[in-house]
Amino acid sequence: MNIAILGAGIIGVTTAYELAADGHQVTVFERHATVAEGASFANAGVVAPGYVTPWAAPGMPSKVLRHLVSRHAPVRVSRPLAMADLAWMRQWLRACDPASYAANRARMQRLAFYSRQRLHEVAARMAYDFERSDGYLVLLRAEKDRRLAQPGLALLRELGVRFHEVTAEEARQIEPALNPDTALAGAIHLPQDEVGNCRQFVVIARDAAESLGARFMFNAPVARIDTSHGATVHIANESLPRRFDALVVCAGVQSAELLKPLGIALPLRPVYGYSISAHIPEPTNAPRSGVMDERFKVAITRMGQRVRVAGSAEIGGRPGQIHEQAVQTLYKVLSDWFPAAGRLSSGVQVWKGARPMLPDGPPILGASGIPGLWLNLGHGSSGWALSCGSARVLADQMAGRQPAIDVEGLGIERLR
Repeated sequence: MNIAILGAGIIGVTTAYELAADGHQVTVFERHATVAEGASFANAGVVAPGYVTPWAAPGMPSKVLRHLVSRHAPVRVSRPLAMADLAWMRQWLRACDPASYAANRARMQRLAFYSRQRLHEVAARMAYDFERSDGYLVLLRAEKDRRLAQPGLALLRELGVRFHEVTAEEARQIEPALNPDTALAGAIHLPQDEVGNCRQFVVIARDAAESLGARFMFNAPVARIDTSHGATVHIANESLPRRFDALVVCAGVQSAELLKPLGIALPLRPVYGYSISAHIPEPTNAPRSGVMDERFKVAITRMGQRVRVAGSAEIGGRPGQIHEQAVQTLYKVLSDWFPAAGRLSSGVQVWKGARPMLPDGPPILGASGIPGLWLNLGHGSSGWALSCGSARVLADQMAGRQPAIDVEGLGIERLR
């Protein structure tokens, strides 16, 4: 088939690679000048399938309310707040009931574990090296944090995820650069989880897709899509439309705007995340792999010669509007655990990215209900962790093959 893919983030590029590997003719349209300029640009880079769970969970509404009055809140509500944001929050509240949470958690984790397997397979096939490291350490500042972590550990046991509850002393052996002056009650070590540079992998995957014949069209914003006479893409400032056998929408938060004129109304909204990245002046003062501060929900990860600190979930606001307190929380957590890890006097990259989130958690994969139109979107903060599995599942669906995992609840019918 001759297939158009809209979006060149981690989801769009891995989808292009899988479809090109299947022998399709693939063209990717991206409004930016290169790949991974949106939510894939500077995320935490953590691949931890056992921690891929819906944000809509029992008890989360009360936690969010408590966070709203906290100076270093992991969740924030900013102005302006659109009516669509309020509608999203109402749907999110409904999805927080135990039955919905259990079903959506199972869907996400099936996909996450398959995606990690697929990431390793694809990376080995590409024979490229990218910045990555093994192991993930969840830091528990106090005994209260340890108690609150127990339900999550019960879930990891249920899933068969390998982990160890370790003492503060053992945690410091795993990550020797941890600040001895910051109180630490213990940690959870996940040796099979990992950290990887998402943007670097996207660039490698683009090269691999191009070697298989895929074409990438940059600075090519899609004005609209039309399915009344086949799969048609209208590019801004181009007089003639481009026609294909099929379209795959992977355009992040812009996906909802493109689909709405076709009668597909998705409750897809941006939930913004932040990161800071800084050069590591002395490697022994930085993390070996990745750690998560469980209280503040902030990850500190090693990206080659840089340290990255990522976190926050901001509803509302504007893309270019930086919430300074969110950035200060990242600096605080870095200072608490690795005070000498990054050169903060100059060259610090501050990033704010729009995570395309659906209110109940899992992404939407598969047929849209309109002939020739396919969807791979709504991965939220788990795009990197879910990308390779999502791409393979979609390629199998488009070929009429049975995917390697159960895809119940991952289609658009879930939202109907």
